Amino acid sequence: MAWDEWNQLKAEAAGGSSTRMQLNRVPDEPDGKSLSTNSQGDLKVVNEHLAKIGDHAFGLYNRLWREGRVAATTTDSAASDLSGQGFELGGALSHVSVKWESALADLMDACAHISNHMDYTKNAHAGDEIFIERRMSGIATLDAGFDERASEPGKPNDVYGEKDDKGEKKDGE
Repeated sequence: MAWDEWNQLKAEAAGGSSTRMQLNRVPDEPDGKSLSTNSQGDLKVVNEHLAKIGDHAFGLYNRLWREGRVAATTTDSAASDLSGQGFELGGALSHVSVKWESALADLMDACAHISNHMDYTKNAHAGDEIFIERRMSGIATLDAGFDERASEPGKPNDVYGEKDDKGEKKDGE
């Protein structure tokens, strides 16, 4: 690459005529309006939504357990009967039944995983909220000790207790 070409590329980049990468946002429309619906970009977790997703996944798991296994049992019985009568279709039906059982188990595992994960996520976020509230309330209490507004102007702050004439705390406090 020639030196002149390098200088030209640097000048174009500095002039803003080159294409730039944009991260963490939806690009603006040509008319300058943003496609993003949330200007803060915060992820909002609503426990009711997590619970509903988890409940649906759990309900689907139970339905698959009740109804999906019935089809497999019936198919196995038919496959055994057909094979016993000398039909090759019995072996093929047995093969389909094995594949069905495998797919059913995978789907049920996925539903259980989703249900459990939603429960875990809901509880983790609740724990985070409690942790943050405790931290914030501790800060507010500490702040009150340093805040002149905790007592009337010109009077000692009640947070520190009463002091004797030498400025030390009285005994028993």
